[in-house]
Amino acid sequence: MNQSEKRLFLIQSLLKENPAYRDLGIPADTNSQRQLLRGLMNLRAPQRADADFLQTQDAYLQGETAAKGITDAADLAPMQPGLYLWQGDITTLQCDAIVNAANSGMTGCYIPNHRCIDNAIHTFAGVELRLACAELMEQQGYPEPTGRAKITPAFNLPCRYVLHTVGPIIDGRVTKADKELLASCYRSCLALAAENNLESVAFCCISTGEFHFPNELAAQIAVETVKDFLKKQTSVKKVIFNVFKDLDKAIYEKLLRAA
Repeated sequence: MNQSEKRLFLIQSLLKENPAYRDLGIPADTNSQRQLLRGLMNLRAPQRADADFLQTQDAYLQGETAAKGITDAADLAPMQPGLYLWQGDITTLQCDAIVNAANSGMTGCYIPNHRCIDNAIHTFAGVELRLACAELMEQQGYPEPTGRAKITPAFNLPCRYVLHTVGPIIDGRVTKADKELLASCYRSCLALAAENNLESVAFCCISTGEFHFPNELAAQIAVETVKDFLKKQTSVKKVIFNVFKDLDKAIYEKLLRAA
């Protein structure tokens, strides 16, 4: 099957899986089909899928990511020893682990085609990631506390693992506790990476999007916390600050160019 045939197979499989979608039509154009497939994956409850679906999904998602272009962390140049800045789509970064800004449910974003990083990571990893997260949460038995971290395989992403962490949600003034919780997100992810002998970790801008943490303050906390952690002798040698917006790129460039 080519990519178009794989996409149609996946859409048809997901439509058949849920009786509520019985009368939903499949659009003819490629972009609308991509949106429909992503939306169906976003809405799908954590559950097992059959081997044919997974084999087709894995080949399709890996093909889509390859078409976007994969960036190897080994090709990036440091701005400070051990510290890197990269602007791009974190789902196309090849490294040991990327960090997902999750919510306390930890099973991804269920809003179809939402532009948050949680949605993107779960979409391009594939349906296995939501199931893996759901199994972790079932074992835990309660929502994920802010400032902690979990690790899962990355499935169809070019990285090896995903580190999931829940950042503080800001409603009004940023408190001392909020700052400590954000720093804890970075420390928890790095400690978990070290426990698993990982060398390279890429952080998104935790809490700065839907959770409304001020971008500049969040970046300051991120850089300070990471630099402090890297003073320890662990397996973690390369930390990449991944940004998507030009605003965040400018903030991190200023911080990392400072002495």
